[in-house]
Amino acid sequence: MEFCPKCKSIMIYQGDKAVCRKCGFEKDAGEKEFITVSKRNKEEIPVIEEENVKTLPTTNVICPACGNREAYWWLRQLRAADESEVRFFRCTKCGKTWREYD
Repeated sequence: MEFCPKCKSIMIYQGDKAVCRKCGFEKDAGEKEFITVSKRNKEEIPVIEEENVKTLPTTNVICPACGNREAYWWLRQLRAADESEVRFFRCTKCGKTWREYD
C-alpha cells in the first residue's frame, strides 16, 4: 500500500501508474518506495520503506548470508490479530532481509 505525498490518501495502481483516489496525483508505478520479502496468497506484502531502514534499532544476530553480527530489526503483524507478530531482520552490511521463525 502506498500513500499520496500530497494529501496522504491511499494510492491505487492503474496500469503502469500509481494514482491517488482523492486528489488525482500520479506517479510511475516503478517508483515504489517499499520492498517485499515474501509473498502470501500471490499478494505482495510491503515490509519496510527503503528510506527509513537506517532509523531502525539494531541487534546482535548473525546474518545467514554474510556472517555479519549486526542487523536492523522490526515487528510486523502478518497473520490474524490473535497471533503473534513476526520479527524481521536486515543485515547492516549486505542488506539481506530475513524473518525469525518460532
